[in-house]
Amino acid sequence: MKSLELFKPEIKQLIQDQQWNDLKDLLAEFPAPDISDLLEDTDEAKRILILRLLPRGELLSEVFAHMETKLQSDILQALSVEETRLILSELSPDDRTDFLENLPGQAIQKLLTLLSPVDRRESLQLLGYPKETVGRLMTPDYVAVRPEWTIEQAVAHIRATGIKSETIDVIYVTDRSGKLLDALELRRIILAEPQQLIEEIMDYSVVSVPALDDREKAVQLIRHYDLLALPVVDASGVLLGIVTVDDLFDVAEEETTEDFQISAAVEPLKMSYRESSAFSLYSKRIFWLVALLGISIVTTGIIASQEASLTSAIALVFFIPLLIGAGGNTGSQSATLMIRALATGDIREGQLIAAFFREIGIGILLGVTMGLASWFLGFFKGGIQIASIISLAMITIVVISSIIGFALPLLLLRLGMDPAMASNPLISSVMDILGLLIYFSIASLVLNSV
Repeated sequence: MKSLELFKPEIKQLIQDQQWNDLKDLLAEFPAPDISDLLEDTDEAKRILILRLLPRGELLSEVFAHMETKLQSDILQALSVEETRLILSELSPDDRTDFLENLPGQAIQKLLTLLSPVDRRESLQLLGYPKETVGRLMTPDYVAVRPEWTIEQAVAHIRATGIKSETIDVIYVTDRSGKLLDALELRRIILAEPQQLIEEIMDYSVVSVPALDDREKAVQLIRHYDLLALPVVDASGVLLGIVTVDDLFDVAEEETTEDFQISAAVEPLKMSYRESSAFSLYSKRIFWLVALLGISIVTTGIIASQEASLTSAIALVFFIPLLIGAGGNTGSQSATLMIRALATGDIREGQLIAAFFREIGIGILLGVTMGLASWFLGFFKGGIQIASIISLAMITIVVISSIIGFALPLLLLRLGMDPAMASNPLISSVMDILGLLIYFSIASLVLNSV
């Protein structure tokens, strides 16, 4: 396969010389994602020219589907009504839904009027499912056969209808009411005897997902069972559509990106960083920064309230950054591991208690190790009394921060919130407050006992 990057100078020259036929022939040799990247790096006038050179049909729609939403909207505004109708009609149902759901309601209504009645009804049905659900992601283009059919009948049906399907690697078996019975690899059908019945090669072992389930559930199922496509059913088990592994790759990337943004105390972006305006990026970040600033004010108040203790043992001041930093770092480690384990399904409901006690054990080991190291620092700076305070505070803070880092994502999940909200800045801010309370409580007990 040719690399389009190497041919960019030649493409630029062909555009400059207006050699449209040669450019059209050259572009036809490259895959849709590469052409999409080329269009994103081209100015608007030339972009429309290149787009119009592409053969109408599958390649044109694939190129359009790989573009960012904003660029898609800009291109449609520059095209004629008939060109827009052509692109929308050639898009697969799931790609069309993905594009439409990011537009304002008025724009959606305008574009829906360009579709055929069948495509319009299909798009409205998919858009009717809540966002982030499997229903929004699925395509109704699949191939299904009946259990009473012969292999010969099934193959004839696949040949007749497969061209419109998202994939024919997997063929679904449904009864007369549309209820999903099985999923068969195409190779099993091809290798069977022509006069065998479909039901003779069925094992009734099929994994499906309800249309109203969160799309992350589909990602987990595809990954766990190593599937190429996942059937989507309604509450009674009727087959509604399928989601394919390439669609779920995009979902996994989006979910991971969202988790990264939330873990950094940034409200998830609705579009890519490159497409986001400066004001949008500002508005997504300022809320959490102000909220965390409020928590920091509490930290300042705690330090001010301990003026007497700090005055009697000035060496205590030097260890405040060390202790609260250790608490924040430990809690962030635990929270990050827990959030990722929940996202990938690495930890299940029945394993939580064992995991909780294991985290306590790890926290104790970490605390004792760091407590010993900080004892020597305290002894060097303020003697045995300060060393005892620092060491005890370090052990307690590390153990508690491990527990909080483990438990907070679980609590958020129980409350129906995203576990990733247990972000590193949030954990650090919480541990700043708890760390100081623990530190000064231990310091008061030790100093007052002397």
